[in-house]
Amino acid sequence: MNFDTLGDKVKNARLFKGSKDNPFLAPRGVFVANKMLFVSDTARNRVFIWKTIPTKEYQEPDVILGQTEVDEIARNAGGDTNESTLLYPSGIWSDGKKLIVADAWNHRVLIWHTIPTKNAQPADVVLGQKDFTSNLPNEAIGNNPTSQTLNWPYGVFSDGKSLWIADTGNRRVLFYKNIPTKNYTKADKVIGKPNFTTRDYNNDEPIWPYSIKINEKGNLAIADTQFYRVLIWNDKKDAFNKQADVIIGQENFENAGQNQFRLSPEKNTLNWTYDACFYRDGILVNDTGNSRILGFHNIPKKNNKNADFLVGRPNFNTSSEYKENMLGTKSAIYWPFSIITENDTLYIADTGNHRIVICEIKNILEI
Repeated sequence: MNFDTLGDKVKNARLFKGSKDNPFLAPRGVFVANKMLFVSDTARNRVFIWKTIPTKEYQEPDVILGQTEVDEIARNAGGDTNESTLLYPSGIWSDGKKLIVADAWNHRVLIWHTIPTKNAQPADVVLGQKDFTSNLPNEAIGNNPTSQTLNWPYGVFSDGKSLWIADTGNRRVLFYKNIPTKNYTKADKVIGKPNFTTRDYNNDEPIWPYSIKINEKGNLAIADTQFYRVLIWNDKKDAFNKQADVIIGQENFENAGQNQFRLSPEKNTLNWTYDACFYRDGILVNDTGNSRILGFHNIPKKNNKNADFLVGRPNFNTSSEYKENMLGTKSAIYWPFSIITENDTLYIADTGNHRIVICEIKNILEI
């Protein structure tokens, strides 16, 4: 990779590609907690755990979930769905003690009450399904959702006590007051719908919520992919009964233009945004379709605010396709799906290039 393509707002960049003999293939989820690295190796139906942050380009995982060996990649481990299998895992959350994984194409979320220590370790709890052997959306194709069902859940987040699930296919976010300890637990509240059985949507609701993030101040951000925007509530409690306070990427709730229908991206536009990440007093927005990350020093207070800085492209008007990609995409990040920070270190799931990019954000005063 040409690390100069990341721009001058980061430093000490390096690549991580997973197992040398069977590296990542389209990893969509990355998370760091308690100096542990978690990666959803999505296209190979597995989640990797490293007990310490890898320092080399290739390093064998300490634990593999969804498969028993590093060279195994089959959907649901080549068999029927059970408590040890995965099918297109995506979002991850952990506090270094518990682990929660959005097992998206099995239409469920899996919870381990303690960090797994063995390959293919069975999950302790399943949400979205009655049991570990079921995997249909909303229990059956064509069913309306309920407080217990899921349909393409891609994102998960917790504050260590409560749980939020981006129930993407049902166009809503489910909230659990406490991290469930029993299978098929009912959600306590829903964001984006008037009740648990509604799937239709209004423009002022999350249309295609892909990820949820909450900071220590209680700000809530939802990456609303289909409308090319990020929705922010100043207080997470308000999300159950009011529209978002601020929109990043659009002027208002009615607008839904890809890059706001412009020929190229700009400081205030988004294209298939799949994630966001609070950083210090501000927020980083993963502008996946433009293969870049927009940085805001502070949480915007008005819609359609310009970003303050940029990671991944030489300027704000350069999209995914530019001269560095002419001979392939590996020289720069390409369609990144997930981002997370730990202190000032940024981890990017560089999905289109089948790798994780690790770099340090420069002193906030410098950018």
